[in-house]
Amino acid sequence: MSTRALTRRGFLKNATSAAAGALVVSCYHVRTAARRRMPPGERIALGHIGTGNMGGGHVSKFMLLKDAQIVALCDPFKSRRDEWAQRVDAHYAKQKGTGTYKSCTTHNDFRKLLARDDIDAVVIATPDHWHVPIALEAARAGKAMYVEKPLGLSVQQNQSLRDAIKRYGNVFQYGTQQRSGKNFRFACELARNERIGKLHTIHVWCDRGEEGGSTTPIPVPEGFDYDMWLGPAPCAPYTEDRCNTGPSARKGAYHIYDYSIGFIAGWGAHPLDIAQWGNNADNTSPIEYEGTGSIPTQGLFNTITTWDMHCLYANGVKMRFMSDNVAKPIVEKYHPKYRTHGTTFIGADGWVSVDRADIYADPPSLLQSEIGPNEIHLYESNDQRQNFLDCVRTGKPTVSPIEAAVRSDTISHLCNIVIRTGRKIRWDPNKEVIIGDEDASRMLTRSMRSPWHL
Repeated sequence: MSTRALTRRGFLKNATSAAAGALVVSCYHVRTAARRRMPPGERIALGHIGTGNMGGGHVSKFMLLKDAQIVALCDPFKSRRDEWAQRVDAHYAKQKGTGTYKSCTTHNDFRKLLARDDIDAVVIATPDHWHVPIALEAARAGKAMYVEKPLGLSVQQNQSLRDAIKRYGNVFQYGTQQRSGKNFRFACELARNERIGKLHTIHVWCDRGEEGGSTTPIPVPEGFDYDMWLGPAPCAPYTEDRCNTGPSARKGAYHIYDYSIGFIAGWGAHPLDIAQWGNNADNTSPIEYEGTGSIPTQGLFNTITTWDMHCLYANGVKMRFMSDNVAKPIVEKYHPKYRTHGTTFIGADGWVSVDRADIYADPPSLLQSEIGPNEIHLYESNDQRQNFLDCVRTGKPTVSPIEAAVRSDTISHLCNIVIRTGRKIRWDPNKEVIIGDEDASRMLTRSMRSPWHL
């Protein structure tokens, strides 16, 4: 990591020379860079890779945090990266009380950003198919990283990234920000401390996927490096809805199987992560999966749209993972205010349910109780981004570490495989393999377009 202050006078000169340098980082540099700590008072130099819907949101929030300064942006959409760079510079100019201030440089190729020695950490908020390939390069380059959910395009990708994080010692934060919400933490503590009695069932649900999408080829917009956007994905004609450039933010890469496995992972990552946390399952995953789902046969979008999955943990807890339309009649029977996402823990003596709006319980008195000093207290974070920066500075584990990310994302991938094969799956969470089904096992990996590879 850099040991120069972010007020460093030679910043622009250093940034320019670093960006033009070689893209290969020596093993020695990687091993040392990942383990150095930030000196007190020094701002953390951030590079943002992806400045679209989620990425732009991260830029706007990170630049408000006093511990960090955004120094570089990367996106294959020139207009996006240039617009956000102007916003970042304007923000810091206002902070400094100067009319102009230029410190945020832009890149089309993420490898040039990662090659810069003046960048300490990166925020990866690209389409799903780029999450792991870029994160792997960031690990090798010695960068701390905040990686958006879902994790990888396959279980193999997830495992490769975990291996790299462990090897190089990078600080890793997963973008499952619900762990930094007070209500989510409290719901999980109620479940972990058996305030609802012995946990036996978990309900998990989230927004369903979408159908449709234009298949009519159109010219690639000026200033958009479409080949870089595709990267490891197969070549395909550009259409209005392919790259999240259509009229709906939920179109494009969210629902095309070449780039994601759909909302069963993209949205499901959040309530599944809470289910894992409350079931003390961050180091494992369910052992059995069966259920049904639907996949569109017309239009551009071809990921799972609706699903009803039944999973079983080794500790005997049953989990039902559903799209919102399936969950509604089930959850409404006990829930005072149904919303399209949430996690419910059901025990022998009651239940607790949490979503982004509120927390509910039966008996209601549970919500006025306090977790005692000798009971289980979960990791307390009040802001996912600030927690990341704190851990970059101290080297301590984040609230959403790599192991938890891999294990929760595995659930989505195995549910996807069940629906696409039409068969029940048994999973060995220790060896992390599918038991007795070679065809299903082959779906744990995904090919990548040359020259990209793991």
